[in-house]
Amino acid sequence: MDTRCSRFASVITPYLLKRIMEKGNEHQRLFARHTLTHVHNLMGRTPAVAHHSHTQPPGKIKLTLHDAHNSMNLPGVKVRQEGQSPGKDVAVDEAYDYLGVTYDFYWRVFKRNSLDAEGLPLVGTVHYGSAYQNAFWDGEQMVFGDGDGEIFNRFTIALDVVAHELTHGVTEHEANLIYFEQAGSLNESLSDVFGSLVKQYHMQQTAQQADWFIGAGLLADGVQGKGLRSMPAPGTAYDDPVLGKDPQPADMANFVHTRQDNGGVHLNSGIPNRAFYLTAIALGGNAWEKAGTIWYATLTDKKLLQNASFADFARLTVSHALEQFDAETGEVVENAWRQVGVLT
Repeated sequence: MDTRCSRFASVITPYLLKRIMEKGNEHQRLFARHTLTHVHNLMGRTPAVAHHSHTQPPGKIKLTLHDAHNSMNLPGVKVRQEGQSPGKDVAVDEAYDYLGVTYDFYWRVFKRNSLDAEGLPLVGTVHYGSAYQNAFWDGEQMVFGDGDGEIFNRFTIALDVVAHELTHGVTEHEANLIYFEQAGSLNESLSDVFGSLVKQYHMQQTAQQADWFIGAGLLADGVQGKGLRSMPAPGTAYDDPVLGKDPQPADMANFVHTRQDNGGVHLNSGIPNRAFYLTAIALGGNAWEKAGTIWYATLTDKKLLQNASFADFARLTVSHALEQFDAETGEVVENAWRQVGVLT
């Protein structure tokens, strides 16, 4: 199974689902096993080539929401499209709002016209599967499960999770980083970075005001954790009897070498996540204005290869900091990568 070629990316990691299968109660294990089997099937498929004939002019989003009615048939029944008023289904309205917020962020901050920069219509499906414990971007659209209510809440609840998954679409159309080892971790980290920035921009928070957790609100009441990942302190997002302790490393000294999780793409992403956080805090103000601009310029740089290492990406961020800002900003960025052990 060559997962490196898959266009599928999900927010809940295989190792987390496996942990639930080991430590959860009977129905938690059942839901986790069902979700994990589905994830493996999607990751192993041959990616289709997307053809989108209907693109939108700059700044004009085309957005459609569907309801799978707890089936796994996509896209499901159309329930809301651009311009229609909210209904009574909170998942539909959250997905609608957060898809729109993510589009607005990329357009207003970077003048990017949707995920492909050419006006790609955004499509989402809610109520996917039965107590499905995940949300994912499948290369064509966003898909949201409802969670089981005991470990995970509905997957439309967290804006940064929605923006995280949509950013996989941006990465796919730009650097198309392979989903394996360090390049895959960069792929995941970029989704965390811009997922957090979308949330910060929407809430008009400075870098100092932001919580920097990915998926705050996604964990159900009673779960001992603040989110799926912590960008300031990888490895501290949760410590729960069922989920276990957050296994992310915070620096290269603790880099995880594994064959699981496509070579640790969700684990080692904590290292570049922390480098971005350190950069944003050191630069101050709104994180999307300087740090975000540098990271976006790096993502869209044709010199960023599909198999880029952490060091490759780090050197490009320093270069863009120097080009777009000044030597002092370049020094801040370089120092952040030094603190996490990527640059020496």
